[in-house]
Amino acid sequence: MDDFSMLPVAADDDHFHEECGVFGVFDHPDAAALTALGLHALQHRGQEAAGIASYDGRQFAIERHIGLVGDTFTRKAVIDRLPGSRAIGHNRYSTTGGAGLRNIQPMFAEFVGGGFAVAHNGNLTNAATLKRELQRRGSLFQSTSDTETIIHLIATSNHGRLLDRFVDAIRRIEGAYSLVALSEKKMIGCRDPLGVRPLVLGRLDSAYILASETCALDIIGASYVRDVKPGEMLIINEKGIESIFPFEQSRSRFCIFEYVYFARPDSSVDGRGVYAVRKQIGAELARESGIDADIIVPVPDSGVPAAIGYAEASGIPFDLGIIRNHYVGRTFIEPTDAIRHMGVKLKHNANSAVLKGKRVVLVDDSIVRGTTSMKIVQMVRDAGASEVHMRIASPPTTDSCFYGVDTPEKSKLIAAQMSVDEIANYIRADSLAFVSIDGLYRAVGEAKRNGSAPQFCDACFTGEYPTRLTDHEERGKVQVLSRLAEAS
Repeated sequence: MDDFSMLPVAADDDHFHEECGVFGVFDHPDAAALTALGLHALQHRGQEAAGIASYDGRQFAIERHIGLVGDTFTRKAVIDRLPGSRAIGHNRYSTTGGAGLRNIQPMFAEFVGGGFAVAHNGNLTNAATLKRELQRRGSLFQSTSDTETIIHLIATSNHGRLLDRFVDAIRRIEGAYSLVALSEKKMIGCRDPLGVRPLVLGRLDSAYILASETCALDIIGASYVRDVKPGEMLIINEKGIESIFPFEQSRSRFCIFEYVYFARPDSSVDGRGVYAVRKQIGAELARESGIDADIIVPVPDSGVPAAIGYAEASGIPFDLGIIRNHYVGRTFIEPTDAIRHMGVKLKHNANSAVLKGKRVVLVDDSIVRGTTSMKIVQMVRDAGASEVHMRIASPPTTDSCFYGVDTPEKSKLIAAQMSVDEIANYIRADSLAFVSIDGLYRAVGEAKRNGSAPQFCDACFTGEYPTRLTDHEERGKVQVLSRLAEAS
């Protein structure tokens, strides 16, 4: 039975939460089983819920469940309820709409032109505005997810063919998205015009595969074909694959934080190997803010590749001075006050034999609120470190993300409220440094950030949003620079 009490505890979390992951299979006899495996590989992109929709040539079948993929979709009885050679799936971490069965994707509707299921990674920045408009015209919403807005836009489109109605719908939405959709005849993959969120195309024998990351292709033995291009729509049917571009051409603004934290290190996203980029970010950190130390210690697991790169560039030994407990998320279902007080020790424990008497450089991917960093620094000191220096493999996070990443509001981001020196004092580190924005760009292969035309979406570091934030502008919460809205 689905039970919200089984969701992982997020107390003291000091990272951005993942977005979502999408996966699709067209023309394979084990489509649902392959989709479940693909979602398992994409579990890092969302742990709240998962869903799969399949089509067997006669009817659609849908299974949606709260919890991890392995909690439900490893059971034969569940997969047997998803017959057919076509399927799409979704891992969810709620960004818009909150938790609940009604918000789990894929979402499904019966249109005049047939059944249609859609799964979406990202966030629509004009969903609330469109929803109000649709409700005034009589649409009745069953969920609070912005993805349902796409369903209603299709339903109310004046075009005839289902594909034309779908194209008409996505032309009206703003923000960041990669999506997979399934009709009775086609599977569709699409990225937003700026390509903020990732989507790749693969092949397994005669089957076409769509996935958020290449690691999901690897798990099923599929070959990587290429990335879906920004603003591209792939239409896959029994005759093959067609590519169209339903939007005006725009400059790509892929999310640079995919390289810092979101994507799995064994994935290749937007043509770059994530692990290699993260090591290079660490090397840039070492060059920009190197300091005399005895050991380089990652904050596991996300800080490991950058710490390796830092150690290699600095010549200072790398060591595992902190050990992570990978099972804590589902161990303490209802933590007591005493357990909560232990805080970060639920997830991390200091390796005192490595740390005692050492000058330590701690490497982590980001600091959001600062709460976990403070506790980790203190834990390393308590283990006997003589000095604790913190190095962060991203620039200071000063602004919220509105493109599908669950981030705190700006007032709760420590870097929006304090200087670097003030943050260092707050987390009680002997020193603190973040990689520069140009250093981050160098790590992904650019000479530097082009200030007049940034190559990536880096709004969480710069406050320069690449699209309109219509819903937030109307609420008066966010002011978007007009030149950036025009540049998009």
